Amino acid sequence: MVVFEKPKALTDTPFHYCPGCTHGIVHRLVAEAIDELGIEGNTIGVAPVGCAVFAYNYFACDMIEAAHGRAPAVATGLKRADGSKIVFTYQGDGDLASIGTAETVHAAARGENITIIFINNAIYGMTGGQMAPTSLPGQITQTSPYGRDVETVGYPVKIAEMLSTLDGAGYIERVAVNNVKNVRNAKKAIKKAFQNQVEGKGFSLVEVVSTCPTNWGLTPEKALEWLEENMIPYYPLGVYKDKFADKEETK
Repeated sequence: MVVFEKPKALTDTPFHYCPGCTHGIVHRLVAEAIDELGIEGNTIGVAPVGCAVFAYNYFACDMIEAAHGRAPAVATGLKRADGSKIVFTYQGDGDLASIGTAETVHAAARGENITIIFINNAIYGMTGGQMAPTSLPGQITQTSPYGRDVETVGYPVKIAEMLSTLDGAGYIERVAVNNVKNVRNAKKAIKKAFQNQVEGKGFSLVEVVSTCPTNWGLTPEKALEWLEENMIPYYPLGVYKDKFADKEETK
């Protein structure tokens, strides 16, 4: 009996991520969902600009590299050009919640039948640890050495809460990958987001609360603790919208 094996939707290319980074966990969950749904040969992924910029090396499905923040627009074009394809984007907070805010909001408002995997680690990872739209109040970063001052730069953008208010958004859930229980829940959410698209249900986004030990200045172990103590209280986990479940319940 096979207990554990590498998903077929992942290539043999070693990840370039820093020790303790949770991108690798989420990559595996996405690949497992693709395997279990049997859609690898019909799936197109859109890679972001950010730490996951080399995602095209890691997923065995067709991949396209998008300009910074434009992945939802690229995904929209792909899906509309060939509606039979399963299209997903994989994006970090600097990509999706900053330069790509408009693309994300309007793809959700239009109810595009795409799947977005959103990694929220509260910082710009690839470019050296600057403050991101998701950085917590008081959080120390390279560009907020005394902590994020909400009086001057405003409050963090809560993507799941914001998108859940849009009529076009179908399924929005926030998960985390800091322990076994949460990883399992994240897997279910990611698979559901893909399944929704297979069934033609519309826009799905899964926000994954993640770690960045390098730019947080913490060990991998301490980064998981920091996430548990600081990020999850500010970004509560759970389903923020499931328009499809509501319809089923009212039948």
